[in-house]
Amino acid sequence: MASRSAEPVGLKTQALDRVIVVGTTGAGKSTFARRLAQQLGIPHVEIDALYWDADWQAKPLPQFRELASAVAAGSRWIVDGNYGAVRDVVWPRATTVIWLNYRFATVMWRLLRRTVARAVTREQLWHGNRESLRKSFLTRDSVLVWGVTTFHRRQRNFEALRRGGAYPQLTWLEFRTPAQALRYLHALESETGAARK
Repeated sequence: MASRSAEPVGLKTQALDRVIVVGTTGAGKSTFARRLAQQLGIPHVEIDALYWDADWQAKPLPQFRELASAVAAGSRWIVDGNYGAVRDVVWPRATTVIWLNYRFATVMWRLLRRTVARAVTREQLWHGNRESLRKSFLTRDSVLVWGVTTFHRRQRNFEALRRGGAYPQLTWLEFRTPAQALRYLHALESETGAARK
């Protein structure tokens, strides 16, 4: 198991063929993963899109795992998501984990801003699903409540996974602030741009 500084150094030695982007709810995993995939020219898959069906119904577990297995079998990909139900399918094939390990206040502000924006604009998510202000603020299924109640557990779980050695092939990159993640993307963009010239 390799671990690297959060600063964008040694980019040329990193194995970025199959990358998992993880972090607590609201950290910005999909946004980061999408931009990384664009820079590398690699397909990007949100695990949420594999998990959810229409009307916020979860797909049956065998179907979910089959979809995840099909993605993991690819030669190059960027996926984002925290689903433990398919970790044994996806993680053994991965080369790198990028952990957006931001402070609680940072994540909660991002999650609140995202939730309100999605509800107001009626942004369509996976399979026609949309977030609503009522569901986000007035129900037990609130993504905001989920974010608060799972924040510290997610941090502990990812730290345990990094230290546990169950996936020794992985290189871990941990970013503690959005600014660190952005510097990494900028540095990678400069490197990949120079390589194309």
